[in-house]
Amino acid sequence: MTEVIVDRPHFIRKGKLLEYATVGYNIFEGLIAVGAGVMAGSVALVGFGFDSIIEVISGLTLIWRLHADVDEEMRERVEQRALRIVGVSFLLLAAYVALDAGKALIRREPPDESIVGIVLAAVSLVVMPLLVRAKRRVAAAINSKALDADAMQTALCTYLSAILLGGLLLNALAGWWWADPVAALVMVPIIAREGLEGIRGERCDEDCGH
Repeated sequence: MTEVIVDRPHFIRKGKLLEYATVGYNIFEGLIAVGAGVMAGSVALVGFGFDSIIEVISGLTLIWRLHADVDEEMRERVEQRALRIVGVSFLLLAAYVALDAGKALIRREPPDESIVGIVLAAVSLVVMPLLVRAKRRVAAAINSKALDADAMQTALCTYLSAILLGGLLLNALAGWWWADPVAALVMVPIIAREGLEGIRGERCDEDCGH
């Protein structure tokens, strides 16, 4: 416990840098994903872009929480608000993806190939796990459930990147137009589960301490 207290300022600074990096990368990722998704007519890619926007909201909230670290009471309030705000955002995202993917399947709307989307998903598969590991180390050092929950969101982004990449590749290489909306639908229960846990404030208690 003594080591954590002594090193806490160092880890707080490191946590802030990680969150700034997360926000910056996700702004870039979100703009590219939404733009490429709209151009290609890819529901999964647009949904992935909106997920990046949610990551930005979470990152900004964690920056606020880390700046308020000296005040333990404020730290706890920020943590609970962050879980609920992000939880609602994830549920809205799940509803959007489910409706749009369902419409694409019913209308048999094939998306165009998106090389930009494929490259973006592949890059995210490399970047996101690095951020996850670094965030979890800092979260453990400062005993921050909020930061650990944020790391879980970044881990979810990794899973979504893999699902997105699979759907885009199947569409581009095999011509399976339905792979894109199906990949989007695969995201829905994952996103909805995270949203419900965030609103209930359960995620930290269940997932912290990796």
